[in-house]
Amino acid sequence: MIHSFCYMPDQEPRTNIPVSEYASLLANPQALLWIDFEQEPNESAEAILTGIFRFHPLAVDDALQETHTPKVDDWGEYIYLVLNAMKFSSVDGLELKTCELDVFLGKNFVVTHHDDPMNFLEKARSFFFHDRRYTSHGPDHLLYKLIDDLVAEYMPVVESIDDQIDRIEDEVLTRAAPDTLERIFTLKRIILNMRRILGPQREVMNKLARDDFEIIDPHDRVFFRDIYDHLVRLHDVNEGMRDLISGSLDTYLSVINNRMNDVMKTLTIITTLFMPISFLTGFFGMNFFEPVAGLTPWTSRVSFGFILAIFIGLPVSMFIWMRRRTWV
Repeated sequence: MIHSFCYMPDQEPRTNIPVSEYASLLANPQALLWIDFEQEPNESAEAILTGIFRFHPLAVDDALQETHTPKVDDWGEYIYLVLNAMKFSSVDGLELKTCELDVFLGKNFVVTHHDDPMNFLEKARSFFFHDRRYTSHGPDHLLYKLIDDLVAEYMPVVESIDDQIDRIEDEVLTRAAPDTLERIFTLKRIILNMRRILGPQREVMNKLARDDFEIIDPHDRVFFRDIYDHLVRLHDVNEGMRDLISGSLDTYLSVINNRMNDVMKTLTIITTLFMPISFLTGFFGMNFFEPVAGLTPWTSRVSFGFILAIFIGLPVSMFIWMRRRTWV
């Protein structure tokens, strides 16, 4: 699907522009043309990108293949950017999905290409007709608004991941389970993937804010610097979350080790309490003594009661002694 928008001063913004008018609008320096390719087949998109906009085939190949980290390439009359959007889901397990957004920025046009629907682009398309900030300041300002909306959607993702970390920290201290360890490693992987996006994308904004791109108005570089500052803070938050989840892993392992120590302690106490009883039963259970040998008192009721008192009193006294030594 192709979403097309055109803005010209003193005219109402247009949409659903025929492909046949793209060339004439590109030749008009007062026109601002935004073409958004959403889930468009590569064949038809490539024909427009190379035939009408005359983008370099290498840049078009990069745009049609979602295999790149955030970057910016300067092709003279236009620049090509790769950006990434993020979606976090905790419904069927923890998952961070990344969606690539390819952008071509020229003197009077912005071309975007993506294979997955993006919420911020849907909002931008609706605001294109009502918010003059998207249209009246040129294509580079339109690009700024699109990237700003993209980065703004990072915050709900960060907050959702932070909530998951808080839940895991509570579970670790109360009822750590095997699935808790699995979710800890899943969050570690998600946070690492976020870092792989935030770092390169931060450098892209740094280049847009500081490098001398002919397409970008020097007065608009301050806006990209503002996005750069947002990404720097998000990168710092990501580092903090990585430390938190690593701390949760260490706490989980400590809790499990403490539980194992408690179990071993309990088993050791039980074994120690019954050790003298086992010795006595083993000693008197040997067939060394027979009543016919003159040792009939060993089998009398008095002897039985005396031995039974030892069986009961010895573990109790050992338990009291262990309590006084603070072993229990």
